[in-house]
Amino acid sequence: MNGISLATRIAREFGMVVPRTVTGLNESTGWTPMTPRGARQFGEAMLDELVLSGFSLLGGDPAELRTPAECSAAAEELAALGVDGAHAEPEPLQVKTLRQHSIGRLAYERMRFDHDPALPETLAAEGLSRPACAAVHLCRHDDGPRPWLVWVHGAGQGGTEDLVLSRIGHIHHRLGFNVAMPVQPGHGCRRREWPAYPDMDPLGNVAGMMRAVSEVRAVVRWVQPQATAVVVAGISMGTPVAALVSHLERQIDAVALYTPILGLNAMIARHLGRWGSSRDGYRDLLASPEVSKLTSVIDPLAADPAPPPHQRLIVGAWHDRMAMREPAIALHERWNGELYWYDGSHVGHIFSRRVQRVTERFLLTVTEGAESRTAE
Repeated sequence: MNGISLATRIAREFGMVVPRTVTGLNESTGWTPMTPRGARQFGEAMLDELVLSGFSLLGGDPAELRTPAECSAAAEELAALGVDGAHAEPEPLQVKTLRQHSIGRLAYERMRFDHDPALPETLAAEGLSRPACAAVHLCRHDDGPRPWLVWVHGAGQGGTEDLVLSRIGHIHHRLGFNVAMPVQPGHGCRRREWPAYPDMDPLGNVAGMMRAVSEVRAVVRWVQPQATAVVVAGISMGTPVAALVSHLERQIDAVALYTPILGLNAMIARHLGRWGSSRDGYRDLLASPEVSKLTSVIDPLAADPAPPPHQRLIVGAWHDRMAMREPAIALHERWNGELYWYDGSHVGHIFSRRVQRVTERFLLTVTEGAESRTAE
């Protein structure tokens, strides 16, 4: 992309942010523009649009376009295996390195471990299944056992700043949790490492999420002997991972999903419209029946969470411009549990004190339940 076209692209993208924000809010309900609450909602929805514009501009030129036919063999194999058959049992976690770090007064550790996700044959044949060095950030108390929160970040996250944005210090110090924050492939300290994830390759996206699920399962099994209870939570792109882990690891005590997404490939396809006709081929591929079939093994709607309904939490954003409302509604219909609607945006909920209070109440309910079981 030359300098002129890039400059034009940037101008067009950011010139469309405000119109897209207004259009989205007008298509929604519960927005009253000329109020302080309406102004906040506008600002948050615009933040969603800015993030989407940033992803669009930073995405660069995609790899060679696959055809739907090239996805058919993997789609057939994965659909036949189903969720339980496609996700192999994870290997026991063997610590490779463990280093001490801190952000302000919050001490944490970065643990690295080699992990082979043992993906199905058709994905392995594409070179997507070889081992990689995984990473996880840990905030641990020096006594135990304690309740553990395994927090799975979203797209573009995974850096140490997430420890601050997610208020992990409060959960760790005030609520007494140990916290594990696995770094998804292609994110944070793994950004320059293989594999790249996510992108516009539907096979790579499915393999990347299956790898993330396998790594998080390994972390869950590693913390389990040290835990009075284990909660798995995910935000945005981390929600399908958390959902699938709560299905595959039957010892999980509670699961929480924040601004959930459903089909990763389909979500990317929807937002490729920002590129205009230059990305039509990728949009058609990612939205194709073959790719939908391929994605069935990472579908959170196929998950049957181990925790009982009263220990399932879904937080949706009413003015979500990235994942939209539909995933939260569909998951609640499938899972029951508690559905909490935040009246702002996909990104904005991170800063909401109301969402923070809902989270704290949910986590305290889990610890109280664990203490009651111990007393019995």
